[in-house]
Amino acid sequence: MTDRINISGQIRLLGGKKLADYLAGEIVAGKLKPGMKLPPERELSDRFNISRGAVRRVLALFRQQQLISQSIGSGTFVTERAALLANPDPQDQVSAISTSPAELMVARQLIEPLMPGLIVQNATVMDFQRMAECIARSEAALTIEEFEHWDEQLHKALAHATHNSFFVQVLNLTNQVRAQGEWGRLKRNSLTPENRHCYEVQHREIVAALTDRDAGLARKRLLEHLQQIEMNLFGIKN
Repeated sequence: MTDRINISGQIRLLGGKKLADYLAGEIVAGKLKPGMKLPPERELSDRFNISRGAVRRVLALFRQQQLISQSIGSGTFVTERAALLANPDPQDQVSAISTSPAELMVARQLIEPLMPGLIVQNATVMDFQRMAECIARSEAALTIEEFEHWDEQLHKALAHATHNSFFVQVLNLTNQVRAQGEWGRLKRNSLTPENRHCYEVQHREIVAALTDRDAGLARKRLLEHLQQIEMNLFGIKN
């Protein structure tokens, strides 16, 4: 794991993180819209004073997140999926208080699986230590409220491990919805000992995949976890 962390650090030193943050910020702000063509690698390399290899690594990450598509001879384009991350006009924003648990789960399944790619690239030893602490404390929790707190803290740790402010902001909004009475009622009714054990196993699988820097497996396990939560909350049968 140490070698892979060092590699992540080298990417930062080469300026890859700066380019990644720029692209993510432009997408979130709605300035890079679906169908828009990104500048060529050489231009990005010159603009951010980084190597072409660093540019390719950043673009590969965004392609992995399905936020861009690349075609030989045509270039690099922003995808329709990127529109899901764009901030709406403030006048059109829906209050977190009016967001239902069902709406929240749909949004989480669209957004949170984007995080593993960034976590694998950017997470530090301290980030993984925080994840492990959250897992240990959630498993030791004696009440539903305590378990829910540390479950929330684990997902917060995942967002912070992306080292991207957008995902932290999304997590904060998620927690506002989770603080509503309706979410708490559904969680209390669905958090049986069997379901809690299932969540604990899934948490460990997600963090283990991230620790191994396996973004694909972590994304799969995280989506499975979110789908399981949705089924348990709303009594959906397989």
